Amino acid sequence: MRAPRCLCAICTCGRHRCPHKPTRIYDNGQQPCLTTEYVEKYPKYSNISPPRSLKPKQEYQVHRGKMEGITTFKSDYLPYDIVKRPFRIQEEHKPKTGEIELGTTYQKDYNAHKIQPVTLVRPLERKHTTGGKLDTIPTYQDDYRSWEVQRRETSKVEHMYHPPTAKFGNTTTFQDDFVPRELNPRQSFKPPCVAKLSDVPFDGTTSHRTSYIAHQLEPKFLRSKEEYKPSNQPFEDLTTHRNDFKGLPGQLAKSCKPENAKVGSNVHFNGVTEFQDRFQPWLVSVREVRKTKEYVPPPGNMDFNSTSHLDYVKHEISPAVPIRPVSNGRRTNAPFQGTTTTKEDFKSWGSCRQEIIKKQQEIPKPTGKFYDLTTFRSHYIPHQIIPAQSFKPARAIVLNSAPFQSETMYRIEYTPKKQEICPANYPSPPGYVYVNTDSHGHKFFRQLTPEFSESNINPIPKEVAVVS
Repeated sequence: MRAPRCLCAICTCGRHRCPHKPTRIYDNGQQPCLTTEYVEKYPKYSNISPPRSLKPKQEYQVHRGKMEGITTFKSDYLPYDIVKRPFRIQEEHKPKTGEIELGTTYQKDYNAHKIQPVTLVRPLERKHTTGGKLDTIPTYQDDYRSWEVQRRETSKVEHMYHPPTAKFGNTTTFQDDFVPRELNPRQSFKPPCVAKLSDVPFDGTTSHRTSYIAHQLEPKFLRSKEEYKPSNQPFEDLTTHRNDFKGLPGQLAKSCKPENAKVGSNVHFNGVTEFQDRFQPWLVSVREVRKTKEYVPPPGNMDFNSTSHLDYVKHEISPAVPIRPVSNGRRTNAPFQGTTTTKEDFKSWGSCRQEIIKKQQEIPKPTGKFYDLTTFRSHYIPHQIIPAQSFKPARAIVLNSAPFQSETMYRIEYTPKKQEICPANYPSPPGYVYVNTDSHGHKFFRQLTPEFSESNINPIPKEVAVVS
């Protein structure tokens, strides 16, 4: 007995494969999944070339089996019996008898002791006062004494400046080397801009005007407008969705969620809370308030005399004499002489703009009429143009009485081949028996006959619905 084969292995066209499931709920298969992207896109062929596409028509296929309403949640969920939570009855508050003991461990173990002020070990400050007079002369003033210095007489000879009366006679290097020369303009070789007039009238004939021959145009071909013919068939307004989609009757999914039952009690609500029950008000003693002592000012008057006021003696000191000598500025009543050597020697010259040097016209201006004759017009000789002979064939339609040969090489050499239908097109491949479906979604079939042939009991129809 042969091993069962998957639908992916039975397919011969390479377009059929088993529907892979995303999860494994019931793991029944032991064979590993060998389907990969390479195996799907590049199927293995034998020496036979791949057949032509036999894609069937897109028709709606009704699912004949019954819809199973079991979901993963329904299969895994186990309902539990819901029991109401027992209601706890609140106990009645009974206050404790007796008094509250306010004693603490600190008050019990701590014993208060009387503390005396600490005596100072530092001796008292002794003030040494003397009745003598304080000498306030510093060491610098006692050691340094100013000497009487006499002013030294100057040995500089007084020299009064007298400006010269004669003219400055030294010439500069530019005045000695530069010799003024006359301006000699260059000779112009530019031809005179004089127009030559012509008496010959203008000839407006061109080669295009003389050689152009006007030909008569053929009438334009007008195509007749085709009349609109409406279609006799009725308009199909069915879309792909309307044509393919048909609702199937099915039962609504039942909710497994337990009912939201309100847990309540008919007992009257007591307004006493746990906080009010446990924390009762206690009696608090009044806090003792200490009285502040009244301020008593000290007897007698306050002495504002300090050590500086008592010991300081004021002395009359003259201001310090400056050692810097007094500057004797020279002041004269003579007027300021603003003349300099540059102002006297370099005086401004009277300059004027140089006039344009124009040369007298040797050729007088023309006074006659302009001829308007160019060199091209005077020397041009028109020649007769011989047009080139056209070798273009004439547009003549040659009619042939022989019949048209519509035979082509494709029609002659083409031999139709028999269409082979893939066995995976059928819901149950002919020659195979369904075995089981593994957790990956692969359907396994067992072969009954060694090969699938045309002599099978079930005839192969031309159009079969594809199961993918």
